[in-house]
Order: sequence, then structure tokens, then C-alpha cells
Amino acid sequence: MDSNIIKYILLIFLFSFKVSAVEFNGKFIQGHFIIGKTNPSSKVKIDKKKIRVSKDGYFAFGIARNRKYDVVITIEKNGVKEQITKIVQKRKYNIQRIDGLEEKMVTPPKEVYERIKKENKSISKARTVDTSLDYFKDKFIIPVDDAIITGIYGSQRILNGKPKWPHYGLDFAQKEGAPVKAMLNGIVTLAEHDLYYSGATLIFDHGHGISTLYMHMNEIFVKKGQKVNQGKVIGTVGSTGRATGPHLDVRLNWFDIRLDPATALN
Repeated sequence: MDSNIIKYILLIFLFSFKVSAVEFNGKFIQGHFIIGKTNPSSKVKIDKKKIRVSKDGYFAFGIARNRKYDVVITIEKNGVKEQITKIVQKRKYNIQRIDGLEEKMVTPPKEVYERIKKENKSISKARTVDTSLDYFKDKFIIPVDDAIITGIYGSQRILNGKPKWPHYGLDFAQKEGAPVKAMLNGIVTLAEHDLYYSGATLIFDHGHGISTLYMHMNEIFVKKGQKVNQGKVIGTVGSTGRATGPHLDVRLNWFDIRLDPATALN
């Protein structure tokens, strides 16, 4: 066969060949949690970050609250790369004003700064766990029955007239002592009964850098290192830490990026 014909056939093959079909479950909007699916033998990068792909082709990532630039997903298989660029849509966030708080609820006293620093380090360590677990791909469930949502992700909080960090969680108001259920299968990576800001707090690893936090609880029924199945009662609603009333504050992370829990529950 003529060498030019062979080259032509090879070019047609290469340009018609897709590295792999890629599917996304989730929206490319600020704060959103996204699950991808591709060929299990593919390598995946989100921007420049290499991420895990499960044995059945699933991967997970998220979009930061204030991200302003596109997401670039690179899929590589057998040395052939394909780049997918997704435009990130902006969100409008609520402004939440809370007045009449004690000063210690707005600005912590200097004598607890070291404590807060130490606790934040423990939380950060639990959030950066990267395991091959693939629980993240299952559907999340609501953690508290018959609760009222009183706080949503992304809201800019103004406490006693002072702008503070945005709220990165989803607040479920319910009476103190109401059962709290695990939203997803996971491994407990942090179980603390008295953190300064969040009180009784749990963190679960769901694999691939996806973690969930449960905050301001009254009681905790699980311990660090324990495997917990979805729906298990892991504790009760409380108002521990810097809480203004009984509620559960749940959070969702992709490593150090804080995501909107509602995007996993919908």
C-alpha cells in the first residue's frame, strides 16, 4: 500500500478518535460539586491538578465560590490528550445580617487564638485526605428529618454590622437532640466534641478528596477511623461552639475548596 495512503488513514483515525467519552453530573457554576465519568484507564487533570480515577471510571471535583475563570479538564489515554474547557457561571449570593450578638460571637478573644490555630490545622489535615474510596459517586441523603433550612452556602455574613467570612455550609434548624444521619458512606477522619467555632464536629472522607463536615452537634456517636454507612445516626443536633441556636451546619469540600452541600443533595 502507498505510504501516503497509510499516512492519510492514520490521520483520519487520530482525528476521529476521541480519547474517551466523558460525562459530567453537575453544573459548571460557582460552588458546585461535579462527578465525572470516563474510561477507567484514562488519566485526568482538572486545570493542572492530577486527580484520581476510580476503577470504574469515576472522578470528582468542585468549583470554588468565587472562581472567575474557566475549568480545563484534560483527559489522557495511551499518550493521546483531549482538553475540554468549561465556562464557569457566576452566582449571586445572599447577604445575611445578624445583629445583637455578644462580642465574643463576632470576634474571638486573643487568648483563644492559639487554640483556634491548632484546631484549624486538624480540620485542614482531615480535609486534605486523598484516598481511593469511591463513596462520593452515590447520592447523598438529607441528614436531619423535618428540618428548616435557615442558612445557605455562599451568603455574605454581616455580624453586628461587621462583614465576616461567607457562610460555606447548609444549616438545618431542628430541636436539640434530633437525630443526625450520615449523608453518605464514609470513614470518620475527625471526631471532636468541643472545637471553638464549630463545637462538636465530625468530618467524613468519601474518597478522591471529597469530605463532609457536621458541626454544632450536641452528641457524637461515632469515632475517628470508623466506617459509617449512609443513614446511620451519627449524633444529635445541638448548639455547641459559636452557634446562635440548635441546628446542624453541614459542609462539603473537595480538598481545600469549599463547595455547596445543596448541589450534592439535589
